[in-house]
Amino acid sequence: MMVKPMNDNHDKASYGFKDIPSFEKQGKIKSLFSSVAQKYDLMNDILSLGQHRLWKDVFIRHLNPQPHKKYIDVAGGTGDIALRIARTIGFGKNITILDLTHNMLLSGLNRKDKHNQDINRICGDAENLPFPDNRFDYYTISYGIRNVTNISRCLSEAFRVLKPGGKFMCLEFSQVQIPLVDKVYDTYSFKIMPKLGQIFADDYDSYLYLSESIRRFPNQKHFESLIKEAGFRQTSYINLSGGITAIHSGFKTGL
Repeated sequence: MMVKPMNDNHDKASYGFKDIPSFEKQGKIKSLFSSVAQKYDLMNDILSLGQHRLWKDVFIRHLNPQPHKKYIDVAGGTGDIALRIARTIGFGKNITILDLTHNMLLSGLNRKDKHNQDINRICGDAENLPFPDNRFDYYTISYGIRNVTNISRCLSEAFRVLKPGGKFMCLEFSQVQIPLVDKVYDTYSFKIMPKLGQIFADDYDSYLYLSESIRRFPNQKHFESLIKEAGFRQTSYINLSGGITAIHSGFKTGL
């Protein structure tokens, strides 16, 4: 499926296949995730057939979390990534989740995990992080960066709050690299996924937006170039499941 890439005009932002005034996008995203928060984790399992759990496990292995470091998980929602980090290092007190949507953070508080209550949770904007420079050793963002209004601004904020030597990692849906698989994926995304959203969450439009937003997101090489433009070095990406999703990484080199 050929789709117009995200609009580079700062007065406009992509919202699915539409271009809307930039100032409208954050409100729309906040409303969308507020409405899906209670069933967010269930729908992740249904729509990915549980595959998202494996992708996130691979992501954490590549992150290679270490004890006594500081972590910020942006667009961290209900805590899938933060809890995986906590389980790896043995505690959650050095981990902060930031999410735009209060309902997503509240939903995550209900998860049963011995580390869950130790994790810090802040409602905030990925494009204007409420932290000083050089605060964190690791910055993660999982399936969230395609929902921000300005990707470059989000990446610049990631660079700013990382310490010199800090590691940036992003897990995001990407461009399928295997012929024929991309056709099957398109059919599933646009014909089946929104219908599953209607059946299980009584919400067709939010899950159609999900499919559309994935198609508007920069492909692997383009997104890597944006990460480099933000100042990161030693950038790389790894395709998972033929490029349905990809892990991107980079480092803030010493200043």
